[in-house]
Amino acid sequence: MKLEIEKFKKLINDCTDFILTTHINPDGDALGSEIALALYIKSKNKNPHIINYDATPKNYAFLENLFPISRFDAQIHNTIIKNTEVIILLDANQLERLREMSKPVKESHAIKVCIDHHLEPTDFADYYFVDEQSPATAEILFELLNTIEGKNFLNPAIATALYTAIMTDTGSFRYPRTDARVHSIIAELINAGADPVQIYEDIYECFSSEILKLLGLALSNIKLEHNGKVAYMVINREMLKATGTTEIDSESFIPYTMMIKGVQIGVLFTELENEIKISFRSKGNIEVNKLAKEFGGNGHKNAAGARVKTTNLENIVSSVLKSCKRYLT
Repeated sequence: MKLEIEKFKKLINDCTDFILTTHINPDGDALGSEIALALYIKSKNKNPHIINYDATPKNYAFLENLFPISRFDAQIHNTIIKNTEVIILLDANQLERLREMSKPVKESHAIKVCIDHHLEPTDFADYYFVDEQSPATAEILFELLNTIEGKNFLNPAIATALYTAIMTDTGSFRYPRTDARVHSIIAELINAGADPVQIYEDIYECFSSEILKLLGLALSNIKLEHNGKVAYMVINREMLKATGTTEIDSESFIPYTMMIKGVQIGVLFTELENEIKISFRSKGNIEVNKLAKEFGGNGHKNAAGARVKTTNLENIVSSVLKSCKRYLT
């Protein structure tokens, strides 16, 4: 790992143009990690660019005040991706997670770096900084930059981005793997200028009435299966249309399925055009990443997801619930 870190440091020092990107439907860890690294690279008088396939969710829009993010446009960005020197993929370990961006990234002769904490990385990068035991990609990034620079890399903007990333991916510090090291890093970020109160308000206290109406509809239809060990919610296209919301607006809903006593697995089904998005959560040693893989997805032990190309919502719900039974204790 020490040799890899030295090579990464040399990349930053020797190269000028960098593209940073992440998975579709970017979350707090993805966005915060991208922005923190972009700010660090910029501080070295280099030219970082963040290009994402999907738009930044509204509750993370404040992060773009720290560093701009471009939404992928093939006509504009294919040539830029082709000609850049370094491409860094954060919080994702499979090019397929980039959708239409995957082709130009794969074909680019740029040096490719993967910084991630998900299971089973695919073979596409020249350098990997992967720790599957880490609760957030931002923790890996913090340790990487801390090894290279010491605390000198921190400033209020970078601290804000990293705090956002770690807080959101640890479920506000309550998910497994939120250990003493996480809290010590958080303390350093606060000391460097991250404002916990403001960041929490920006992310969690900015919902529109439309999002709350969608949440109300989802909660009103929550159901239990397998003797109360599985809770699931379904959001169909009619609900999205009636409330004027999109799939991104339901990103924070899945934890509600785990709030019912006795539930071991929570599932959220979101019906989209020509596909069903499935979000999984679990407790203890129930490996929902393996459950997600049955439907073409992946993720973490206790948090995973999948997307199935189908319009038959009823069949997918039935199939998933049937599969859930094998993972219960």
